[in-house]
Amino acid sequence: MSVKKNYFYNTAYQILAILIPLITTPYISRVLGAGGVGEYSYAYSVAGYFVMFTLLGLNVYGNRTVATNRDNNELRTKTYWSIYFLQLFIATIVFFLYFAYIVYKKFDTMAVILAIYVVSGAFDINWFFNGMEKFKLTVIRNSIVKILNVIAIFIFVKKPSDVYVYAVVMTLGIIVSNIAIWPYLKREVGFYLPSFKEIFVHLKPNLVLFLPVVAISLYKIMDKIMLGALTDTVQVGYYESAEKIINLPIAFITSLGTVMIPRTSNLVAQGKKKESRKYVGYSMVFAIALSSSLAFGIMGVSKEFVPIFYGKGFEICVLLYMILMPATVFKAIANVVRTQYLIPNKMDKHYVASVFFGAVVNIILNLILIPRSAAVGAAIATFFAEASVCIFQCIDVYKLIPVGRYILKGVPFLILATIMFAVIFFISLPFTPLISLILKVIIGGCIYVVGTVIIIKATNAN
Repeated sequence: MSVKKNYFYNTAYQILAILIPLITTPYISRVLGAGGVGEYSYAYSVAGYFVMFTLLGLNVYGNRTVATNRDNNELRTKTYWSIYFLQLFIATIVFFLYFAYIVYKKFDTMAVILAIYVVSGAFDINWFFNGMEKFKLTVIRNSIVKILNVIAIFIFVKKPSDVYVYAVVMTLGIIVSNIAIWPYLKREVGFYLPSFKEIFVHLKPNLVLFLPVVAISLYKIMDKIMLGALTDTVQVGYYESAEKIINLPIAFITSLGTVMIPRTSNLVAQGKKKESRKYVGYSMVFAIALSSSLAFGIMGVSKEFVPIFYGKGFEICVLLYMILMPATVFKAIANVVRTQYLIPNKMDKHYVASVFFGAVVNIILNLILIPRSAAVGAAIATFFAEASVCIFQCIDVYKLIPVGRYILKGVPFLILATIMFAVIFFISLPFTPLISLILKVIIGGCIYVVGTVIIIKATNAN
């Protein structure tokens, strides 16, 4: 399947994954109340860490390793089963640890229900099908399950006491989604019983790629934890509300990286490094253009969008957008370098070092800025953390690939996005907020489309 089709499927799923919480959250918060939502969220977060340890770095390592061996049926079969038996071994240990946690919690009902989620980690083989570039299969299956989940929520969750029903619906959705893909496995691999040596040879490189998973989890969670500890939950609410919208441009960036890891890993394995570098160049320009247009476009309509979407009292989100949205451009550049060069070329230590560097920057700035500026301080810390990761990775590879030249080719699109933002943000329309929002989206879209055509024609002319 082509990269374009894989990108389309993966992006569609990422958008669906963002839109569904936006649809269900208002309903769930009203039905279950803050207490019910908090009870489930806390239990899910704890169980999530157990699942994280089950999968280690498989989403990257498994994906890359399968992609490297996918053209050889025998190697592909041996690779899959040796990695999966390692996953199953770790999942067994993790489950017993979670059972000990349940005992410690005196068989708390919510913790017991979330055991289903922990068990689901043993059946998660998305990494294999991603490595095979079978994105259509995983995306369609996951999308169907998520939609059925939403329907089940509206049918079965009706009152505050249904919080456990809600937990069952959500966890069953996860494990069904993971198990549903197994029947398709027999089309790709036969059965093979690996030796202990073949299984545990994957442990060390998996652990190396697990380190950034830990760092990134601290990245995403630490801001809110520190905000809650150093200020109050109101500031956490502002930050989390802004973050939900910021996830939209990030979804497109993540999709590009997920699709390109197996493709570039396979090219590198075949010795086609020159061709893989072409992908890096094209992807860099595309990532900068896409991230800047979405980020600066959302910033441009933020004054109208925020009060319509959140209601009164969330005006600070406009400022949070102004700080956090530009960070997505740094994230886009770093994503291309990481997924299309560092990981395919097995420069795992460089990747790990960059992410931990960003995590340290984030925590230090949080400690300095949050007590003074609350949610705004956390946003500033995140901006500089993302920038530091991007700069670290670019410096790391500038002698190996012309990353500076790739970025320069994307700068015209960044300038265009800035012009679009300035026009739609500062223009004042004599209409209701909703009409003004729609008109600004149209105006901004026209500016960017016309500008893009001019840039492309000018580039082709040269």
